[in-house]
Amino acid sequence: MRTDDVQCRRAGRVGRVVLDRPKALNALNHAMVLRIDEALTEWEDDPAVEAVVVTGAGERGLCAGGDIRAVHDDARDGDGRASAAFWRDEYRLNARIARYPKPYVAVMDGIVMGGGVGISAHGDVRIVTERSRIAMPETGIGFVPDVGGTHLLAHAPGELGTHLALTGAQIGAADAVLCGLADHYVPSSALPSLLADLADLPLPEALARHEQRPPAPESPADRPWIDACYPADTVEEIVDRLSAYDDPRAKDTAETLLTRSPTSLKVTLAALRRARRLTLEQALDQEFRISCHALTTHDLVEGVRAQIIDKDRDPHWSPATLAEVTGTDVARFFAHLGTDELGLGT
Repeated sequence: MRTDDVQCRRAGRVGRVVLDRPKALNALNHAMVLRIDEALTEWEDDPAVEAVVVTGAGERGLCAGGDIRAVHDDARDGDGRASAAFWRDEYRLNARIARYPKPYVAVMDGIVMGGGVGISAHGDVRIVTERSRIAMPETGIGFVPDVGGTHLLAHAPGELGTHLALTGAQIGAADAVLCGLADHYVPSSALPSLLADLADLPLPEALARHEQRPPAPESPADRPWIDACYPADTVEEIVDRLSAYDDPRAKDTAETLLTRSPTSLKVTLAALRRARRLTLEQALDQEFRISCHALTTHDLVEGVRAQIIDKDRDPHWSPATLAEVTGTDVARFFAHLGTDELGLGT
């Protein structure tokens, strides 16, 4: 598989993967996923390749996610098969990254969202900078966190993962480390030197030359209301607790949640709660079911239209309120796909 949208090459001791769609903020398409997987296969048994290093081209970030415009068009005008095929290979790549036998180094500089989290946060060595902005913003487009995001966020401290999954809030470097999405902090100005050293030096030595202590995380100040409000069993109760909590940030968060897709919120909460008991592979199987069912919904098409295509930021969700989303509506997102199951967890 060849594509100009991702560059895979040897650089000294490492294999370099460079996502190269800077005008699209390096959003992943199917060909890119297949090319990365091909490179990982090539390097897995190559003794000259000691580690894999993933970066993004341009100045804005590693990766803004999957090519959601293509998914929108497929859901609106097609039969969903192209999107399902993309997710099948993308989620398998996410699982492979987590189990890759050689160190997998992800440079999470700048924007890292959605599918960008999937190709970075499952790695062994996850590097953030002062420019890092990390998020799983799917509920704002009528979708649900995927690429193993429910597994990652389900294991964040306290209820931080629930907060991030439902709101889609962005976090910086220190909070990414706190939440278990990253490991090391390196100033962005040092990245060229770090990449040069990774090609020439053993991984621990290269990291030691450039790693610094990250700034203090922002989230501890919000932990009291996050941990008090988000353990609730329903999204409605979470919103009620946030609205009643004596902190303006909690009240603002309640208002934010009411702008998200009601269906996405309820399915996301159910997926997160289930993911606490699942392996990564089982969580990816669950996310694949949810994603495939989402292709048939109004909210995914409408959310992408409002946020990304028309940019009017005024999605008209259906159902429009949390109260209208029933348990049956939620349960159908988790229905097995028969012979079309992803099957990683088996």
